[in-house]
Amino acid sequence: MEPKVINQTLSKAAQSGRWKYGQHSYFCQKQGSGNNWAYGYSVHGPKHEESVMNLVQKEVEKCDSLSGFFIIMSMAGGTGSGLGAFVTQSLQDQYSNSLRMNQIIWPYGTGEVIVQNYNSILTLSHLYRSSDALLVHENDAAHKICAKLMNIKQISFSDINQVLAHQLGSVFQPTYSTEGSFHYRRNPLGDLMESLVPHPEFKMLGVRNIPQMSESSLAYSTFTWTGLLKHLRQMLISNAKMEEGIDWQVQPHFSGHPTLGKMSLNKELHFNTSIANLVILRGKDVHSADLGGFKDPALYTSWLDPVNAFSVWKTQRAFCKYEKSAALVSNSQFLVKPLDMIVGKAWSMFASKAYIHQYTKFGVEEEDFLDSFTLLEQVIASYCNL
Repeated sequence: MEPKVINQTLSKAAQSGRWKYGQHSYFCQKQGSGNNWAYGYSVHGPKHEESVMNLVQKEVEKCDSLSGFFIIMSMAGGTGSGLGAFVTQSLQDQYSNSLRMNQIIWPYGTGEVIVQNYNSILTLSHLYRSSDALLVHENDAAHKICAKLMNIKQISFSDINQVLAHQLGSVFQPTYSTEGSFHYRRNPLGDLMESLVPHPEFKMLGVRNIPQMSESSLAYSTFTWTGLLKHLRQMLISNAKMEEGIDWQVQPHFSGHPTLGKMSLNKELHFNTSIANLVILRGKDVHSADLGGFKDPALYTSWLDPVNAFSVWKTQRAFCKYEKSAALVSNSQFLVKPLDMIVGKAWSMFASKAYIHQYTKFGVEEEDFLDSFTLLEQVIASYCNL
């Protein structure tokens, strides 16, 4: 379980002079999970549950008021996915009144691990039962941002992590609690989930940022709130993961017209219908920004009023190197196609019984796979019918 990576993380943090992990605030083992979700969940989980939960308890005891847990994990391998799902379940059991948000790294579509689709469906189905919200980052999208917006030629894990960290920071750095207030928000995790997850069937969240660019490009760029928000809105409705390549032809449907959201998955889901959106603005003249475009009822599902479906957080403090910047956290149909693809690929392998024996020998039976398929197909259907 990644002793080399954890040791690198500890030493890098200590060298930075900005952050230092506690001497006993980590857990690792020499043996991994061999990219097998069942091994991480059924072997490592029960074996190390007490040690891991004792570490968690020590951190919890330092809190004046515990709002929840933010769990960062991957889906493709065995430890992050299997052990991550087990730990989330343990947190649900032991801290049932606290919120749990899982940030999950969606695997590359081309494949990192041959059984990544099995690992992904098992992870997602378990988290759907034990987590309050899933904040999804797609590796393919982060990779494209590095290549096309940041102009990085040889993309490393560090570059991808920088993009993910930027997106998380743009959401969770402090913002003011209410319009005109100078008191900072005390419970961003709870506020985020209250705004964006109105129903337990819909808990998939995605993040988009604008602007994102290299230092050399930034020197020649100027931004207005009108321009940034116009692009961000179009990124939302056309389901673009970044500013480059936005489809400007996609427009909201007017009442009386059939909605593409209710079409089958075989037809392209052009318009990205939302359940709820949160826009976070940071920088100069932030109170002059006009957010009317995000309050349009045509952007949202019919069963939620835009007054309840849209929220905004603001602060005049600039983020990173950008004089003005905006982040959008959205609960929408953005993940329907990637999720359907993963479920489809996993089902094709399952139908031919490929690699199933690797899972059954560690206690994950065929019925567990079938339960996962059923749950996720229901999630896909629910999002499609918005």
